[in-house]
Amino acid sequence: MSFCVLIPARMASSRLPDKPLADIAGAPMVVRVAQRALQSSATRVVIAADDVRITTACAQHQIQAVLTRSDHPSGSDRLAEACEALGLQDDEIVVNVQGDEPLIDPASIDAVAQLLAQRPDCSMSTLAHAIDSVHDFANPNVVKVVLDARDTALYFSRAPIAWWRDGFAQGGLNGGITALPNPAPLRHVGLYAYRVGFLRQFPQLPQAPLEITESLEQLRAMWHGHRIAVHVTDHAPGPGVDTPEDLARVREVFQRTA
Repeated sequence: MSFCVLIPARMASSRLPDKPLADIAGAPMVVRVAQRALQSSATRVVIAADDVRITTACAQHQIQAVLTRSDHPSGSDRLAEACEALGLQDDEIVVNVQGDEPLIDPASIDAVAQLLAQRPDCSMSTLAHAIDSVHDFANPNVVKVVLDARDTALYFSRAPIAWWRDGFAQGGLNGGITALPNPAPLRHVGLYAYRVGFLRQFPQLPQAPLEITESLEQLRAMWHGHRIAVHVTDHAPGPGVDTPEDLARVREVFQRTA
């Protein structure tokens, strides 16, 4: 099995300006992400950038990058353009690694790519792990996923799902969540593998009502009948970078491991 890693990177970020170029131990963050991805089994790792400053920085660190339009509404649209620029074929697999995940686990990249290769019934694959914190279960910024018997996604939500029958009696949503259901709920991790043919098609699909309600793009795929395979990992993902505080924490990790 062979696959390509594509890393969408855009300069606009309200909470952390010029985020892809934020320095982490002497290299831009997006370069650090690519370096981690290169530790996977990917045959190719490419940055899909919206700004020449990103492609220039990548070239300085011997990381391949392609320049894409700056007006794409989502990372999926950016990756679809990158697939065209790279001449990828419809049956090839690409893994979408977010450009703000400099501590991404290379084994997780391999896992979602391998899973999709094994699931011809699915258009996408992604990652999840068990939630062990009541705070995370209640947090709308922590996306939850429920699965069927084959570990295919049934639904993604910002709400605490699956919700058990006696949950309201034990505090409930209005009274505050004080316990976790059993078995443990699953947190969705935003790491995706796609077949290139589907990735080309996806931006053309109309938005789904559930996608708009939940602000979760993957629900568009499910709304239109596409299936998503989910690899459940025992390892929580490394911290992403959305804020200056996140960046400081990741810099500390790199300093400790240098």
